[in-house]
Amino acid sequence: MYQQVNKYLEKALPFLIPFVLLLGITVLSGAQVLSDWVKWIFAFISFSSCLKLNLQQMKEAFLRPLPIITAMILLQVVMPVAAYGAGLLFFTNDILLITGLVLAFSIPTGVITIMWSDIYGGNTGLTVAVVIINTLISPLLVPSILSILVGTEVAMDVPGIMLGLLWMVVVPSMGAVLFNRLNEKRAHQVGTTAAPFSKIGVLFVILINSAVTAPYFQTISMRLIFLFLIVLLLACAAYGLGFLAARLFGWSRPTAVSLMYNAGMRNTGVGAAIAVTYFPPAAALPVVLAIVFQQFLAASAGRLVNKHKNKADDGDRRLQHAEL
Repeated sequence: MYQQVNKYLEKALPFLIPFVLLLGITVLSGAQVLSDWVKWIFAFISFSSCLKLNLQQMKEAFLRPLPIITAMILLQVVMPVAAYGAGLLFFTNDILLITGLVLAFSIPTGVITIMWSDIYGGNTGLTVAVVIINTLISPLLVPSILSILVGTEVAMDVPGIMLGLLWMVVVPSMGAVLFNRLNEKRAHQVGTTAAPFSKIGVLFVILINSAVTAPYFQTISMRLIFLFLIVLLLACAAYGLGFLAARLFGWSRPTAVSLMYNAGMRNTGVGAAIAVTYFPPAAALPVVLAIVFQQFLAASAGRLVNKHKNKADDGDRRLQHAEL
């Protein structure tokens, strides 16, 4: 039963997320009073999402570390700098929006990246390796990136951000991986049971975080629409850079798919939680806007790659037929 409910939620999430976000900024805006619950809900999400991760899958990826290094550079250097540049260019006098943009593209890649990468034939070992490494070092990297790019212009609780990432992401994720190592069968059983509740938890986090930012959605201004487009274009660029980097290095299609998702997807739930907890609500706007389209963009990127593969396969078949 749990597997059926989970499969239904996986298919429905791209449609449920915008609906729940809409509820949060309208009729259920009172959900902001539950903001203290976000970190605990997200700790549960992190734990349940990592119960089926197996460190054995990472061994092969570590034998060829260049794709991992490339993914980390795209994730934690290229995209945060690009987001900061876009913020300076288009929102020069709004330091909170600039901070939100940097945060949106500094937070670690999410565990759900593994699901999307697997659906479209990615390299599972590489995806798992990047997710775990990025998760482990995020308490150091995210505050460091924010401090370097916007730290002199906006007050930040750096120890608070580090502890938030530690308790929301790192500790529960590593606890789940350890559980898997000690008793893989039991961990899979618990993971199967917890999976639908984890997705319901994601919806609750989105509801609460969108409720916190509700005042900024009371009037749909051109500025808000423009911000949405900037966040969307940056996310599209991240997907494109991940795929292109793999192709430039001549890596296999599974590696290219994994790099595309690792570079493009972010743990927007934890990003919004960090923004809401440690920054004024305006800084959470870019992250909340990213939540709106992230699942749709992930599905669209996968379909686009599949179309590219099908066209390439058709071309190869036609070439072979002509040679015969």
